[in-house]
Amino acid sequence: MKAEMLDIFDESGTPIGVAPRTEVHRLGHWHQTFHCWIYRVEQSKIWLLFQKRHPQKDTGPNLLDITSAGHLVASEGPADGVRELEEELGLTVSFDALDEIGVINDVLEAPELIDKEMCHVFAYACDQPLQAYVLQAEEVTGLLWAELDEVERLFAGEMSTVAVHGFLSEPDGTKQEVELRVEQSAFVPHEAHYYQQVFAAVRSLGKKRQAK
Repeated sequence: MKAEMLDIFDESGTPIGVAPRTEVHRLGHWHQTFHCWIYRVEQSKIWLLFQKRHPQKDTGPNLLDITSAGHLVASEGPADGVRELEEELGLTVSFDALDEIGVINDVLEAPELIDKEMCHVFAYACDQPLQAYVLQAEEVTGLLWAELDEVERLFAGEMSTVAVHGFLSEPDGTKQEVELRVEQSAFVPHEAHYYQQVFAAVRSLGKKRQAK
């Protein structure tokens, strides 16, 4: 299988070459990713949609994470990342339909892995029923809604758990509806500033939609 090649950057964001993904993660090179957070506005509430990562992922297995995300391979730009929505969720969206949040640097560390991402982050308002999503089985094992207010309070240490609801995929592909309460440890440990910027941006976007 051909190695996935990624553009790599120095601490200032200057391109310094191209390297295989495994080496990028092993040596901790900065590289580019695409992140898209799906949200919906329901009366006075804003909801964020989290994916549950597959248990065999090299980072954050079984944890709740960005609705859809992936690496940008060498020579790609943010617009190319929109394919992740189609691949992971079966959702066809034009890049122009996304709201840009910005580039947020984020570092995740795991055993034998340093993931330094220059994240091109976007948001997308979508009211599609969860049952209409078609998940990429080897990547995503469920989709769960959480109220933005509660998630913000959880990450601020003001709540010990939050309610989430949606579905989890069974091994045979069937979708099992669930309502759970989860702790902060159930979420991928992105850096605090990453979550803060995302939550603030989605709140602003949601309020604009409420005002229409």
